[in-house]
Amino acid sequence: MKQAIVNAIIHTGEEIIENGVVIVENGTITSVQKEIPTDIEIIDLNGKHLAAGFIDIQINGGEKYYFSQTPNEETIQDIYDASMKYGTTHVLPCLISSSKETILQGIEAIRDYRKKHNNGVIGMHLEGPFLNPQRRGAHSVDQVRKPTNEELQEIISRGKDVIKVITIAPECFTEEQLDMLIESGITISIGHSTITHKEAQPYFAKGINLVTHLFNAMTQFGHREPGLVGAVFENEDVFAPVILDGVHCDYAAAKVAYKVKKEKFFLISDATFLGRKVANFKWDNFDAHLVDGFYRNEDGNLAGATISMTEAVQNAFNHLNVPADEAIKMATTRVAAAIGIQDEIGKIKAGFPAIFVQFDPDLTVIKTLDLTE
Repeated sequence: MKQAIVNAIIHTGEEIIENGVVIVENGTITSVQKEIPTDIEIIDLNGKHLAAGFIDIQINGGEKYYFSQTPNEETIQDIYDASMKYGTTHVLPCLISSSKETILQGIEAIRDYRKKHNNGVIGMHLEGPFLNPQRRGAHSVDQVRKPTNEELQEIISRGKDVIKVITIAPECFTEEQLDMLIESGITISIGHSTITHKEAQPYFAKGINLVTHLFNAMTQFGHREPGLVGAVFENEDVFAPVILDGVHCDYAAAKVAYKVKKEKFFLISDATFLGRKVANFKWDNFDAHLVDGFYRNEDGNLAGATISMTEAVQNAFNHLNVPADEAIKMATTRVAAAIGIQDEIGKIKAGFPAIFVQFDPDLTVIKTLDLTE
């Protein structure tokens, strides 16, 4: 079946096309053009703006279930369905520091789900368990640990086609272990780490070009010790994702990060749950309680976020004072580039999936438009 999206202002990820036409066939974009073909189903956007759907590479739960607690198909579906309500069409469900058995269960759950469903669940983010306990944040002290060769090899062999991103504290790894991980092809992200500005340089030189939630759970920028934050600022190739909710990162700090990182600055939700429907949650030694709109644990530490990618995009537009097209790119093209799939998703382009967000100029209304089914 062929369809034409007409009367739209199209944000392709590379340019803005006024009054453009997107041709879709069998769930895939085949053309972006100016002319409207005859004998085709018309979808009239009535002057609305159109962009590729948002990509969230770090989301922990949907509206009901938490992936690390119940790493199964029902939870994955909950995350995907909830994300779709908020303009996010592609996700990496995130499994935080857990036992090896839970990690392997999560890997198999994602693999099985993807065999059954051809949708935007594109893999898994494994955040931990190989983190520095001094920067563990809300991760359970009982689960944070150093890798052994055996455990690391098993996770790689079982998960290399499922795990798209793994967050590690590289100081907890031997050279041999780090090389094992680099050679696996899994995107490595540095986070929950105590490494200094100087200590970060060799890891970036090895080709690691991503950190986990910039500013959070890492050494901060100072004028005498620039910290990991300073190393991210200094190294042009390193991507810097931010939880843009005003609490995990003050908007003023995010403005500075954006001015420095430019096209390497992008958005994540790191949502514990979406929609703020779960007020209290406890699993193992992890707990989260909704306090003034944010999740905190019993110690008062932030325990994941509550925002959706739609809210993050709106916050970029309203608080970083960037154009709508730039805010959209922070949730689409730049996310895809950070994990090396910029030629697969995140743009309105021939060969890309026909799943979009439509929005008004001030981004107050953002809705998903799915033509892949």
